[in-house]
Amino acid sequence: MEGLVMAAQLLLGLSILVGLHELGHLVAAKMFGMRVEKYSIGFPPKIWGKQFGETEYSIGMIPLGGFVKISGMIDESLDTKTLSSEPEPWEFRAKPAWQRLIVMLGGIIVNVITGVVIFILLVYSNGESYLSKEELNKHGIVAYDLGEQLGLQTGDRIVNVNGQDYEKYSDLRSPDVLLGTDGFYTVDRNGERITVPIPNNFIDKFADKNVAFFEPRLPFKVGQVLEESNAAKGGLQAGDRFVAVEGKSLSYFDQFKSALDTLAGKTIQTQVERDGQRLALTFDVTDEGTIGFAPQRDEDRLAYSHRDFSFGEATVNGTEQAFNVVFYNIKAFGKMFSGDVSPSKSLSGPIGIAQFFGGTWDWSNFWRITGLLSMVLAFMNLLPIPALDGGHVMFLTWEIVTGRKPSDKFLENAQKVGMVLLLGLMSYAIFNDVYKLF
Repeated sequence: MEGLVMAAQLLLGLSILVGLHELGHLVAAKMFGMRVEKYSIGFPPKIWGKQFGETEYSIGMIPLGGFVKISGMIDESLDTKTLSSEPEPWEFRAKPAWQRLIVMLGGIIVNVITGVVIFILLVYSNGESYLSKEELNKHGIVAYDLGEQLGLQTGDRIVNVNGQDYEKYSDLRSPDVLLGTDGFYTVDRNGERITVPIPNNFIDKFADKNVAFFEPRLPFKVGQVLEESNAAKGGLQAGDRFVAVEGKSLSYFDQFKSALDTLAGKTIQTQVERDGQRLALTFDVTDEGTIGFAPQRDEDRLAYSHRDFSFGEATVNGTEQAFNVVFYNIKAFGKMFSGDVSPSKSLSGPIGIAQFFGGTWDWSNFWRITGLLSMVLAFMNLLPIPALDGGHVMFLTWEIVTGRKPSDKFLENAQKVGMVLLLGLMSYAIFNDVYKLF
């Protein structure tokens, strides 16, 4: 079921973004009097189509893109049969270079606007919930294997990052930090200030493990108690707080989990706090080091902050978030070219993107990922690769600057090269997705 939810979110998100992208080209072309023959969401074979005026609107069976067919334009269809005759007034090739440039930028502009609008509305409607630096450092962090390899330890309190103060926990793991160069954390460890360097290739290890390297140290209480579990048999109830295991006091879930790992398969004596009273409870620990309950964050001892934004504030904040997606992609490309990041760990195809949406349908998360993908789509389409919008933009910019238009034969061959590159990249991304699955 989770796979179906992922697939449905991917198809809906891509359909929205591709439809709007191609609509940007269509509107710009019609605005300058160009004839648009076809508008399609998805690639052939066609599963639905309807003719309105000069344009056929259709939906293709392969939902990994879309296209508009503009008369007199050399595009991915490589339809050049009309190019030997004199250009008609409604053809793409008959229009001034600046108009053709706007048409090719139309899809990118619409995707940028879409991404910005989505982020603004999300910020305005949801506000921001966050764990402040002060609240985080009341309890410190839990360092997992990757964090320990970095040099962090459970209980560390992070004083600053890259020598700069920070406001909230998410600042410590932002792309700015993970994609940076010569970064470092300064931590307070038992009263001593220690510098923990962040290797320039750390994002590669992070992507490889696909797990958190540290998280806030959680004061916890008992959430759901599983029926017929050892926890239920021992009398544990939702809302209980463990205060000791085998006579050793504890406050955090990592301490509790560590204690159970060392006592797997044994019977343990514990103390829990319930309604202000302490109770002694006995549990059998499974061989896996569990007793059968879900931990829950203790909001009374770990307080998250929340702030709402006016529409003006949301406009500034949402726009910044949207364009940060582009800046982070540029940084990631730089890391790949420098060798600090492996493309196989960073590039994702449709399977990876579907997993990014997640297996549960949450509209806020759906629109956040869709907004992110809209900005990524705009960035990728602006790359100067023939067959992408950026390739057309590159050749049109050359024409505007030099006054010389590349020949139709050159543009046709450039499209062929671009298509080979794109098909190769898409094949690599899909293969990479499948490889990572297994």
